[in-house]
Amino acid sequence: MSTAVYVLSTVTGYMLTSVLLLKCPSLLHRRKREAFRSRHISHRGGAGENLENTMAAFRHAIQLGTDMLELDCHLTKDEQVVVLHDSNLKRSTGINSYISDVAYADLPPYFCKLGVSFKRECFCEGGDDKRIPLLRDVFEAFPNTPVNIDIKVNNDTLIKKVSELVIEHDREHLTVWGNSSNEIVKKCYKENPRIPMLFSVHRVLLLLGLFYTGLLPFVPLKEQFLEIPMPSIISKIRDPDRQTLSQQFITWLADTLLMRKALFDHLTGRGIQVYVWVLNDEEDFKRAFDLGATGIMTDYPTKLKEFMEENNTNHK
Repeated sequence: MSTAVYVLSTVTGYMLTSVLLLKCPSLLHRRKREAFRSRHISHRGGAGENLENTMAAFRHAIQLGTDMLELDCHLTKDEQVVVLHDSNLKRSTGINSYISDVAYADLPPYFCKLGVSFKRECFCEGGDDKRIPLLRDVFEAFPNTPVNIDIKVNNDTLIKKVSELVIEHDREHLTVWGNSSNEIVKKCYKENPRIPMLFSVHRVLLLLGLFYTGLLPFVPLKEQFLEIPMPSIISKIRDPDRQTLSQQFITWLADTLLMRKALFDHLTGRGIQVYVWVLNDEEDFKRAFDLGATGIMTDYPTKLKEFMEENNTNHK
């Protein structure tokens, strides 16, 4: 057999095996056990309908029937784990101080009106609840609701204290944690491997490399949740007229590479849930579900609920 024929037969065999295992991952991998499945995820509790990351926002989302609360955690000067997105308090409270330099009892209240990060020129005006809550408050108020925690800073004490709170409230099966930073995710896994993890950006890039080379079906994955943006929404967040051609091209390329039904279907077939963020329009809801996303993260939980009811997408 000539070298060319040998190489061709080997490559063909590899490609056919890869395609088969991509479509039928259970032939090689045991499906990960799902303690819960989240279709409707409230970003910061629903930052377009209530002040972000407040107990009022979380209660509203729960009353609507959200499947999961997404929130962010920081550590105060007196080492209290608080639910807050920014490291600095300027945007949310007007006080130009870092959360790590302020004791919990001295934290200022939220502004009455905050911008919605993933909706251009939109603001949310809150009610009476302007308090920055503790993570403990959320766990105690919603003991049976899955919570998605973004560990916002690379702080060993923060990671340890979040893990301790999860264990204390018997929530290892109802909590997902991680960050875009690979270093933070590694520390989370080392601290408590029993809490399901999100893919870091580094691992997402690796995932894409494996997918496009056909290697993904052969590689084990320890993460249980893929949480990725839909790049096309950039045009809804930023003024398209102010984007350069190169920026538009990068957005298009990222969207083309990330938003792949074959990838989503393979991962969900392995028991890895795929969450797309942060979507606030019906056309984006539809696209994400049509692509096979497990769930959608939104600032407008009421709008997503109505869309899911109208389109019968509550179950997969």
